[in-house]
Amino acid sequence: MPDGVIAPDDPRAPDVRALLERHLAFARQTTPPEGVHALDVDALAGPGVTLFSYRRDGQVLGVGALRMLDAEHAELKSMHTVEAARRRGVARALVDHLVEVARAHGARRVSLETGTMEAFAPARALYRAAGFEPCEPFGEYVGSPTSACMTRRLDDEEGA
Repeated sequence: MPDGVIAPDDPRAPDVRALLERHLAFARQTTPPEGVHALDVDALAGPGVTLFSYRRDGQVLGVGALRMLDAEHAELKSMHTVEAARRRGVARALVDHLVEVARAHGARRVSLETGTMEAFAPARALYRAAGFEPCEPFGEYVGSPTSACMTRRLDDEEGA
C-alpha cells in the first residue's frame, strides 16, 4: 500500500476514534483488565503523545502513536490496523515512520509493549521484523505478566 499518507491526526476525529475504540475492545477482549495498557482517546490527545494515521483516499487504515518517555527514549503506543488492510504493509509503514519521528526528536531508543498471548503473535512478529528485540519490562509494565516488551536501539544503527 505505497499510496497511503502517514500524518499526525486527531484521536478525537470520528473515524480515528472508531478505530481506537476497536483497538481498546481487542485489548480488553484478549487481556485481563489489569494487563490492558492501551491509551484511551483522551490520553492520546494529551501532552507528550502524537498520534499518526495511515490514510488512503482519505480512509483511515491504521493508527500508531509516539510517546516520548524522556529526551532519548520513545515508546510506540496504540498500533492498530483495520482488518481489511492487515498484511498489506500498513502497520510496517507506521512503525517505520514512528521510528523516524522518534529519531528526529533525538531518541536513541524506541520501545513498546504488546501482549504475550497468541492473539498478539502477529504484532510481535511485525516488531521483530522491524528490528525490535525483547527487553526487560520498563515503566508501568514492570510486574505485568501479560506484557511483552521490546526495544530498538537507534544509536547503534548506521546513520544514527
